[in-house]
Amino acid sequence: MEMDLTGQLLVAMPGMGDLRFDHSVIYICTHGADGAMGLVINRPAPKLKLADVLDRLSKVEFDDMSELGVHIGGPVETGRGFVLHSAEYRSVLQTLDVADGFAMTATLDILEDIALGKGPEKALLMLGYAGWGADQLEDEIAQNGWLTCDATLEIVFDLEDAAKWAAALSSLGIDPLGLSSTAGRA
Repeated sequence: MEMDLTGQLLVAMPGMGDLRFDHSVIYICTHGADGAMGLVINRPAPKLKLADVLDRLSKVEFDDMSELGVHIGGPVETGRGFVLHSAEYRSVLQTLDVADGFAMTATLDILEDIALGKGPEKALLMLGYAGWGADQLEDEIAQNGWLTCDATLEIVFDLEDAAKWAAALSSLGIDPLGLSSTAGRA
């Protein structure tokens, strides 16, 4: 049976070996036979705000420039923007329904709507994404690189970035302090 992690969270295990994902929590937007695409939800881009992104991309004048922070969504296509958001919002151009309560939009109109106060109730703005080829993510999970858990709106949108990793582990009944970077096999 094919593993489908769409709408799940990936939680980086200590000692996974890839420092780009140390203590990362990734929301999986798509997962199938061809691979997977996700967005890191707990890696803020220092000093970068929605207003900075709109200054570069949009000619529209905004009365209320949003102070929404920007996150590093992953190491692939770091100049490309994505908004992971609550599902009540629909772009007039294109919105991908991901899973219960979650959607993703990668068009400029959502940024303008957020700045004008007409955007989604909850949103994370990302630059870049995390991507895996066919069977790559499954292999990394089998090698104890990642744990998976259910995504909740609270973990993804409401918690401080620094608390998301521990909260995701706690949702699995795992004490983050008890995790070792060396995993044994019985």
